[in-house]
Amino acid sequence: MLSLLKETRDETLRKTSSLEEYVGTKMKMKPTEQLKAEHDAVKLGLRILSMVCTKLESKERITVEHLDQILEFIKIFTDKYHHGKEEDLLFNVMQSEGIPREAGPIGDTMLYVALMEHYVGRDYIKDLTEALAKYRAGDRTVSSNIIQTARDYLELLTQHIEKEDNILYPMADKYLSEEAWKKLTEEFGIADQEKFGVAKQKEFYQLLDDLRRIYLE
Repeated sequence: MLSLLKETRDETLRKTSSLEEYVGTKMKMKPTEQLKAEHDAVKLGLRILSMVCTKLESKERITVEHLDQILEFIKIFTDKYHHGKEEDLLFNVMQSEGIPREAGPIGDTMLYVALMEHYVGRDYIKDLTEALAKYRAGDRTVSSNIIQTARDYLELLTQHIEKEDNILYPMADKYLSEEAWKKLTEEFGIADQEKFGVAKQKEFYQLLDDLRRIYLE
């Protein structure tokens, strides 16, 4: 694992040796801490994607399967799972507690901004999927499209994560009631174990660890 003085939430989860330990470790975290741990994993995936783009830009040979794997991580873990939990669970609970979700006459709310950025990210994912399909089929002229789209996505997600970690989640921590936290914790547990599956999460953490060794060490 990464040799850091302080272990990140993501590393704590990746180090668990069994699904049971993984579930137990994650369920000890409050919902916003779980989301921050997922952000740590997403940021690692983005760093790997950035390095792949650098290699692609310098005309180095890359393994297309690795790009496919990173794209699957983005589609499934980042968007369907992580953003899905935010949109379907956290944002709804925050709205029910009186935090507005829609844009207002004075300015956009944090929930609205976060949601709109999810939609923009999905457009980038769609463009990246189409370009990668052409690259896989032998069309190397789309390399620049892959690089630019990936970097646009990287910039968007990096700024998006900063906003959520430093503004949106602290807002939830401050204003949600004890009952709201209880409901959210139960719903996060259901999403983890029934809708997405902890085994799939562990697979993605292992994938990140494998790709990290290839591209970041």
